[in-house]
Amino acid sequence: MSESVAVRGTVATSPRHVTPEAGSAITSFRLVADDRTARPAGAQQPAGPGQEPRRGARRDPESNWFTVTAFGELAVSAAACVARGDPLVVTGRLRVRDWAGEQLGVTVEIEAEAIGHDLARGRSRFTRSTRALALTDAPGSRGDPTGSDP
Repeated sequence: MSESVAVRGTVATSPRHVTPEAGSAITSFRLVADDRTARPAGAQQPAGPGQEPRRGARRDPESNWFTVTAFGELAVSAAACVARGDPLVVTGRLRVRDWAGEQLGVTVEIEAEAIGHDLARGRSRFTRSTRALALTDAPGSRGDPTGSDP
């Protein structure tokens, strides 16, 4: 299975970054998406059968866990900018893999195409990578790397 998805969640593990001798950089981490990350603060909670919804009430969320893997420049930027506990929005290709060991299991992975901080839950400051700066300095390129271009 390989579908494009966008997932909003919280980084659950410290990112692991490796740069193999041959090949591009790889960064991976676990992302948890649950009811709390999908619902704005103070939003009305769903009620059980025969109950009135309660505003701001907490309940045990159903969580979905994803292994997020980024490659190349995205991996380098993710390693520098992503930390455990950060709220993120991740888009990429979904991969579901069955595995067998002592028990049977399923791993749900996202091969990231884009990663960004969830600005509904905080603030972030963007800094262009050195590669992006070099591209904007190229003849015929649009944009001002100093950030003064609207």
